[in-house]
Amino acid sequence: MRQLPQYPNRNVLVGSTTADDAGVFRLDRDRALVQTTDFFTPIVDDPFAYGQIAAANALSDVFAMGGRPLTALNIMGMPADLVSEKTIATILRGGLEKAREVGCAIVGGHTIRNPEPIYGLAVTGIVSPRKILTNARAKAGDFLVLTKPLGTGIATTGIKRGLTSAKLSKAATKLMSQVNTIGADLAERGLVRAATDITGFGLLGHLASMCRASGVSAEIFAPDVPAISQEIYRLIDRDCIPGGTEQNLKTANARTKWSAATEAQKILLADAQTSGGLLLAVSPRHLAQVIQRLTKRQTSCRAIIGKILPRRKTLITVSTS
Repeated sequence: MRQLPQYPNRNVLVGSTTADDAGVFRLDRDRALVQTTDFFTPIVDDPFAYGQIAAANALSDVFAMGGRPLTALNIMGMPADLVSEKTIATILRGGLEKAREVGCAIVGGHTIRNPEPIYGLAVTGIVSPRKILTNARAKAGDFLVLTKPLGTGIATTGIKRGLTSAKLSKAATKLMSQVNTIGADLAERGLVRAATDITGFGLLGHLASMCRASGVSAEIFAPDVPAISQEIYRLIDRDCIPGGTEQNLKTANARTKWSAATEAQKILLADAQTSGGLLLAVSPRHLAQVIQRLTKRQTSCRAIIGKILPRRKTLITVSTS
């Protein structure tokens, strides 16, 4: 996008410059559209679960901006000679059920022939211009709160290699199928300063985008960052690490000061997530309320994993406390 000409529009409230989760376009003083798209190849064997995960992943971008999804379009590419119509319908049904769960209407879509299956959604949502969450408003002193544990990239790589236990496979699938509706809830109550969802660039990658957009630095407390289970670390020991995670860690090393972290913790912090949780920047005065809301909504976790710092030479520091 940086190579393209820029055509400023006063109604574009959030564009591509901050690497945010979605774009926001103002309709009037009280309403703005939130728009996003996401799709990927299968990461689990069950077609219904694949549809649910892909849909949850796309829908969560709207919630990460503080909005609520209104409509969505299916995006699908399939090798029709290899995938049956029944399987295709099952994938689409998974996406439909997940959209229905959050009150989003799937109104159509587009399918092409493709050598490898891909599925996802283009989603349009609505948000008040005064309640938008972006990654560009974090301030020094804010606490960093995570709403889902990490490790889905490692777990799904283990599934592909036949190394992941049935228990972890089930837990990871359930986790990835959960939509981050809590983002809209917190935004509408004005409890969160900034937010982003954790997906392909891992925790460190998305936190780096937040720091750059907000003009701040951050400190992560490595022992406080939760993994889905201890099995994630056993998979790391068996070198069950996605290529995307390895690339994320290589990128993170250039902007991260590792004051203290094991190699396994580094890999977890860089793990490329699918349909991950929200990373919230919360002011101290709202922290108790946010934790209370997360507890009431039974989010997968509500871990306080670090703090926002004034801008320093080093973008992110990883320490033990």
